[in-house]
Amino acid sequence: MSYPDILMPAPMYPGVAASLDPRFVLHRLWEHDDPDGFLATVAPRIRGIAASTLAGRIDARWFDRLPALEIVANFGVGYDNIDVVAAAARGVMVTNTPGVLDQEVADLTIGLLLATIRRIPQADRYVREGHWPTAPFPLSPTLRGRRVGVLGLGSIGKAIARRLEGFGVAIAYHGRAAQPDVAYAYHPTPAALAAASDVLIAVVPGGAATRHLVDRRVLAALGPDGVLINVARGSVVDEAVLIAALEAGTILGAGLDVYADEPHVPDALLDLPNVVLLPHIGSASDRTRSAMGAMVADNLNSWFDSGRPISPVPDMANGVQR
Repeated sequence: MSYPDILMPAPMYPGVAASLDPRFVLHRLWEHDDPDGFLATVAPRIRGIAASTLAGRIDARWFDRLPALEIVANFGVGYDNIDVVAAAARGVMVTNTPGVLDQEVADLTIGLLLATIRRIPQADRYVREGHWPTAPFPLSPTLRGRRVGVLGLGSIGKAIARRLEGFGVAIAYHGRAAQPDVAYAYHPTPAALAAASDVLIAVVPGGAATRHLVDRRVLAALGPDGVLINVARGSVVDEAVLIAALEAGTILGAGLDVYADEPHVPDALLDLPNVVLLPHIGSASDRTRSAMGAMVADNLNSWFDSGRPISPVPDMANGVQR
């Protein structure tokens, strides 16, 4: 029996490799002292890539080196780490892992929102550093009475909004178009949504179309009592402008799970007292990462069994077939 050769350029959740080993010849590129030399020897045989953001950008440079490549199975719902246009031009299928991480990311978003507004990490440090016996912790802002704007009402955005309903806050959204089956107020631009909100939650996909969608105008519209939560991609927010807005008091605070140059976080953000910083952990639970890994394997198995993947990315709606 012939087993397809699959390339895994960077480490992934352990269960992924374990599920792929029995069915494929799995090449773990990062384990080799000379990755480029090793890749040159196996490149003609590679028919699939198990990709993640840790591997960097999968683009034309990869496709040119892998003439037999048929599919890139991405570990994550976001796929801005893959040049889908270049893949489609070469007849390479791209898949992702939608659905299985929606609830986990939504939970984390609510936690990050509460931590940012109620200053939970700052209060924890206050206790640990021994300040409480000296004076009470300063009063915090509140979620009560706030208006929350969801920037990107896809499946994760909807999961976040459903949770927010339980807090009794007003909810509105912006997306590429109004959704007729959604009762929340729609705003035609990000700036209009920000102007109507006290909290702005960014949960749009990354990529060129959303780069710096949250810019100086949006932050100014959010205002001095406004809070930005970003669980999307670091590229969605103009990071330099955000830092300036936080320093100047243009907005009240921010909760960030993603950054422009991960895993590097600007010192200016680290030094700000009105920011809560997380290390891109939106979907980072064992249960969810296991489900994501299973979908990576399912996509590869389905492709090589039937020529059809389980979850092609939306940009490949017309399909790429073997």
